[in-house]
Amino acid sequence: MSEEKSTIIEVVNILEAGRCPYGHEIGDKFEYPEDRGKICTAAFNSIYPYALGINIGASFPWEEDPDSVTICCPDYKNPVVFKITRNSLKSISN
Repeated sequence: MSEEKSTIIEVVNILEAGRCPYGHEIGDKFEYPEDRGKICTAAFNSIYPYALGINIGASFPWEEDPDSVTICCPDYKNPVVFKITRNSLKSISN
């Protein structure tokens, strides 16, 4: 038996001017990898290694929660802050 997992990418803050030119807003949620095309390309390029890592079981030593990581997009005028979280869905049989 294995555990099926889902990775959620959520916009948790927008710094500086507080407006994402791509249109992301605080509270937006995306499932990885299914919704990757719905995330700004520049932002996704920055968060992809972390989303992939969380999705395959990695954790990041600077984070208190081993099931999540927080990353910003590269827009220095409006950095969008994304929280990437691993969620266990259910146990499934192989």
